[in-house]
Amino acid sequence: MWDALVDTAKSAYAAGLGEGTVPRPLIMPLVGGELVGMIWARPLETGQDALTGIVELSNIAAAARADEVVLAWETHDVATVCELPVVGAAPCLNMVLATREGHVLHQFPYTEQPLPPAEEGRTSVAPAWGPVPDPQPGAELVPPIQAAVDYSFTPLELDHPNPFGVTVVMMEEDGYRVRLTEAFAF
Repeated sequence: MWDALVDTAKSAYAAGLGEGTVPRPLIMPLVGGELVGMIWARPLETGQDALTGIVELSNIAAAARADEVVLAWETHDVATVCELPVVGAAPCLNMVLATREGHVLHQFPYTEQPLPPAEEGRTSVAPAWGPVPDPQPGAELVPPIQAAVDYSFTPLELDHPNPFGVTVVMMEEDGYRVRLTEAFAF
């Protein structure tokens, strides 16, 4: 399952860069080893809004009562939008696999290879993936990612007959892009 999630994140990331954008942070909650779906952060404004928007990714995982989560983000992008120092490899796609017991950080550094300009004249790049460092159990995570990991395993207390469904609807209304797998569609 891990390899499939890595391939999916890297493909989505490459597609976004090819369109001239950096994909937003992404969470992929799992329940019993089954993928719930993929949830991308809503449009983020620099500063506190970005910190909040990234942490709120945890709502879906908490509502689904996930036992594992995978979060993916780009080092420089999250540091910039959250007004934090750049720590670690950049540019780099980071993925953390987390459970209640702990987490392991996986990093996929790359260099940017320019692509021919699109018809609109927009500049885009393709990632040239570099050597992958060893996974880092318990590695320090940037604050909004660490908070999203922590809150992913804190059950939501919603007075609603379908807490998962209402959470999905509320997040979509807030601008998060939610793609549920068939098993978790409601």
